Amino acid sequence: MKEYPMYIGGKAVSTDHTFEVINPATSEPFARCSAGTAEHVDLAVQAAQEAFISWGKKSDDERRAGCMALADALEANMKELMELVTMESGKPFEGLNGVGSGMEVGGSIGWTRATASFELPVELIQDNDEARIEVHRKPLGVVGSITPWNWPLLIAIWHVIPAIRAGNTVVIKPSSFTPVATTRMVELANQVLPAGVLNIVTGEGGVGSALTKHPGVSKIVFTGSTPTGRRIMEASAANLKRLTLELGGNDAGIVLPDVNVKEIASKLFGVSFHNNGQTCAALKRLYVHEDIHDELAQEIAQIAKETIVGNGLNEGTQLGPVQNADQLKVVEDLAASVEAQGGTIVAGGNKIAGNGYFFEPTIVTGLTNGSRLVDEEPFGPILPIIKFSTIEEAVRLANDSENGLGGSVWSNDIDKASKIAMQLECGTSWVNEHGAIQPDAPFGGVKQSGFGVEFGTQGLKEFTHIQTLKVMK
Repeated sequence: MKEYPMYIGGKAVSTDHTFEVINPATSEPFARCSAGTAEHVDLAVQAAQEAFISWGKKSDDERRAGCMALADALEANMKELMELVTMESGKPFEGLNGVGSGMEVGGSIGWTRATASFELPVELIQDNDEARIEVHRKPLGVVGSITPWNWPLLIAIWHVIPAIRAGNTVVIKPSSFTPVATTRMVELANQVLPAGVLNIVTGEGGVGSALTKHPGVSKIVFTGSTPTGRRIMEASAANLKRLTLELGGNDAGIVLPDVNVKEIASKLFGVSFHNNGQTCAALKRLYVHEDIHDELAQEIAQIAKETIVGNGLNEGTQLGPVQNADQLKVVEDLAASVEAQGGTIVAGGNKIAGNGYFFEPTIVTGLTNGSRLVDEEPFGPILPIIKFSTIEEAVRLANDSENGLGGSVWSNDIDKASKIAMQLECGTSWVNEHGAIQPDAPFGGVKQSGFGVEFGTQGLKEFTHIQTLKVMK
């Protein structure tokens, strides 16, 4: 079984104490990682601080070249990284609608190159006989990154690349469920970037806590649950760390009665179930007009029954396992609550027998807001389809959530759908799509789904502070 060290100050750091990484398709360990401590966080922050002295002064061209070199290294090792992502996260190589580890690694490469190309030019406020006023964007210092288990490599790239492109240095702490692909990425980064620019400390909860509290860290970027985000806010208050928090989502989609049911069913299933529903911005509550509710639910249920679930290493697999045993239990509990709360399971509903954390793609009807499955984010392969009568009712139900990450409206009337989409209380609204993101469009949540944005120049600016220069003439 291969062991993966940490990387601090450009050097591999192994520990006597390690932890196992489980393949969720087999429920058996396939790798071991070094178990870091608060002392390792101290060493990593110190290394990042030392590297920042020179990295923060590099030119845009030099920092861009470093990011591009990392993209080249990821591409050269794409097959290996895909295998690691599949073994630790469970997602298939290709997956449902092409959403699998190939997309994750390919997206990581593309995102790196796109982000490297962004510019933060000096903004000229005034230039006259009296004075010249310029606004400059400067790096913050050391950025702490804490990443989740659902898209381990891609989300690491979302955190790391804008940080180093803006001139910061980074200490990353990946989820202990999925640290392997990220560790390999950091190893590759240390072959093309100066020592200390990107460091990794692997371990369990104590490592993340030490990072969020550390006085040498200027910013924390975190993707994960809302309760953990609140704890990070509290821990970061001591030295007023900057924060970008992308937290829980329980995204709603509204389907109007003018759609072609047979054409739209597979699209709706895909945006709800890719990566087994384990995506923050997956569609998790589907509100369908009463005129087409039964027909659409039947179509989606049939797709669920025909979907191929299995080990992501096997060709043809569309959905893999739930990533870990705890999350599988969440999905099982929600499925068990359906009947007692007046709902009907029309497809799936059961754990799949055998090794691994497999659960049938599950479609539920007969529920509405106030039931557990609708109000709680399942983060797994289970979707409630909810009937509505009027647009006003649909918007009210969609907005009746403490979360506000994404939302969508589905209709052949684009203008009407766009107006409804703008009424949704969320950071991103889609029309006839859901969850589609890209590196040049800002993405973030409102309400309890967090604050700050990622992607685009707006996301890059989150890793800088403003310095205004006024020169009297």
